Amino acid sequence: MADYREMWKSLDMDLETHDMLCEVLPMAFTDVYLSQENRPEGMSYYDFVVSEIHGVRPAELIQAQKDGKKVFGSFCIFVPDEIIFGADAIATGLCGGSQFWVPGGEKVLPTNTCPLIKASVGARLDRTCPFFRIADMYIGETTCDGKKKAWEILGEDVPMYVMDLPQMKRRKDYKAWAEEITELKNTVEEFTGNKVTSETLRDSIKLINDKRRALARLNNFRKNKNIPISGKDCLLISQIAFYDDPTRFSQMTNTLCDELDKRVEDGISVFPKGTKRILLAGTPLAIPNWKLHNIIETSGGAVVCEEMCTGTRYFENLVDESKKNLDEQIDAIAERYMGINCACFTPNNARIDDIMRLCKEYDVDGVIDVNLKFCNLYDTEGFLVERTLKEAGIPVLGIETDYTDSDVQQLRTRIGAFIEMLDR
Repeated sequence: MADYREMWKSLDMDLETHDMLCEVLPMAFTDVYLSQENRPEGMSYYDFVVSEIHGVRPAELIQAQKDGKKVFGSFCIFVPDEIIFGADAIATGLCGGSQFWVPGGEKVLPTNTCPLIKASVGARLDRTCPFFRIADMYIGETTCDGKKKAWEILGEDVPMYVMDLPQMKRRKDYKAWAEEITELKNTVEEFTGNKVTSETLRDSIKLINDKRRALARLNNFRKNKNIPISGKDCLLISQIAFYDDPTRFSQMTNTLCDELDKRVEDGISVFPKGTKRILLAGTPLAIPNWKLHNIIETSGGAVVCEEMCTGTRYFENLVDESKKNLDEQIDAIAERYMGINCACFTPNNARIDDIMRLCKEYDVDGVIDVNLKFCNLYDTEGFLVERTLKEAGIPVLGIETDYTDSDVQQLRTRIGAFIEMLDR
């Protein structure tokens, strides 16, 4: 990573502690990613992004602020980026995928809080994530009780806006969510001083849809018998999508897909013939959480799909681009986002339907149902997911884990046995 110490210092980051993180990340990335053979050349862009993850993009965001733009940090795929970009502002993801940040979160949160929440709070309070330092406002949502209380802590020294997500999917809930989006628009307009018009919203809807199209195109390659790109690389690309400039991200991902087209044409696969095809379902895997993909893909499996917020939930379904006036556009945004089948909803049969559909589309041999420790929503719903899969004759393995490496050997044993069982 280039020298960004002056920038980090200007953000009042804890440089000594941050240096420790900068020492660990390159080693982990090398072990998990750069050790792969026959990677597509187009992955060099994403490797560069990770190598400069606390440098290049933060510097761009700071320059945008100097040019008069506001930066909004968000935690969840329910926050509609279309509204933020429609106000000539920038949306970015925030840190939350490493055990490095968990102890900082545990200073103020109960230990039995999910690691994603603890890591996010720790990254902010310990001053070791530039994205948390840069964002002018955080936007949260009410997808779980742990997040709702964490927002109160995070909002003590940075403006915090919370969207109230309905917990059911009745017609009145869709209407309520459209009203929440309208209120977010009003807040963003007031905060930025810029109006969201039907024209700017039309452009931002296409901007974010283009990112979804690029991710959908990428993931379609994983449906091939000869898989031209690893699940680890696809996960990395999805993780970077939350941070990168959306126009550049779409361009680079489509360029990679052009290369993958040629690989498919030439019958090139990054996995040996007969490698078992695995679908991961459950809680999100925020950067740099690569543990499960690495274990699976070094244990005889290939991750071909993620039914996760860092997977299909993020890019499936587009916002209708045909709407002309602001009210219709907001309704279209509400329809698209309410189509996300998060475990916060009840009933949530549509998520199980999604998993069954994805099993067929990606021709999977087995499913690994993943739950981050203390995420009661996905843990409880796992019972229904796993029962349905078993009744359909689809092998499934339920796993609970966190960000530490303490369970790696146990997971490797269990996952290895599961994949070996798929051969019988």
